[in-house]
Amino acid sequence: MKHCRFIVPILGALLVATAMGAQVVEVDLVIPAYQRGPAVVGNLNAVGSDTMNNLMTYWGEAFAKMYPTVRIQVEGKGSSTAPPALIAGTAQVGPMSRDMKPEEVDAIEKKYGFKPTQVRTALDTIGIFVNKDNPIASLSMPELDAIFSRTRKGGYPNDLTTWGQLGLKGTWANKPISIFGRNSASGTYGFFKEHALYKGDYKDTVKEQPGSASVVQGVSEDPYAIGYSGIGYRTSGVRALPVAPKVGAPPVEANYANALSKKYPLSRYLFIYVVRDPRRPMDPLTKEFLKFVLSREGQEIVVKDGFLPLSASVVQEELAKLN
Repeated sequence: MKHCRFIVPILGALLVATAMGAQVVEVDLVIPAYQRGPAVVGNLNAVGSDTMNNLMTYWGEAFAKMYPTVRIQVEGKGSSTAPPALIAGTAQVGPMSRDMKPEEVDAIEKKYGFKPTQVRTALDTIGIFVNKDNPIASLSMPELDAIFSRTRKGGYPNDLTTWGQLGLKGTWANKPISIFGRNSASGTYGFFKEHALYKGDYKDTVKEQPGSASVVQGVSEDPYAIGYSGIGYRTSGVRALPVAPKVGAPPVEANYANALSKKYPLSRYLFIYVVRDPRRPMDPLTKEFLKFVLSREGQEIVVKDGFLPLSASVVQEELAKLN
């Protein structure tokens, strides 16, 4: 279960703080409030990212309150399920926590004669989670690679299998590192493989989980565990470690400022992909839904779900794609 949050509106921004005392995040009030468009009806199906499953559900519920004749269905089994659903026409929107692969884009272009449209909807940092009782202060990217990968393309000299190898003393020294991750259908799995594993291979000992919440739950229940997940799934049972881009460099917190500046090495956008003929107007229902996602209210939902809102400039860039 996700932790509770409270909302405090102030002049010029909406501040949202977590009950765990985590960062305070601002939604820029320069982002326009949602303006109702023409009445829309029908079904909107979303198939894709597990990381975005709750976020899509919350957006859908809020949108359906304004348009009661709209029915929104969300299926989140992993980002790799989005492109096939868009190709088959069983989904109008494909939430993905990674960029589409070139071969996925090519398959859509082969079917429709044009490439899919990518819309940035939120910012995320992949949290490196350890149990709340684990005393380790931070990790570097090469160390993460040596923990999770059997190929160690990040250049760390040794395979890391115990907490003592990372400097922990006493009862921690000989304890094996228990590794939790996502399954291969997940966009988070693919993003972590590309960036944290330097496109290397995962160890066979990674306990692959079907969802983000189960990764965090596993880490919260195992004192000697480590895992990765979208930051929105953080709970009181885990800590998100600062991550250094290289060994010996200052570690960087997984916060909003460092996501915006890309200083945190595991920052990313969360996307919605749509199949939209660039020569024709976008389907009205899909367009209104995306307008809502990119509105101030839509970005407030991003924050309330534990993720990070877009900047006003990015919102303007994405809105321009809808016209």
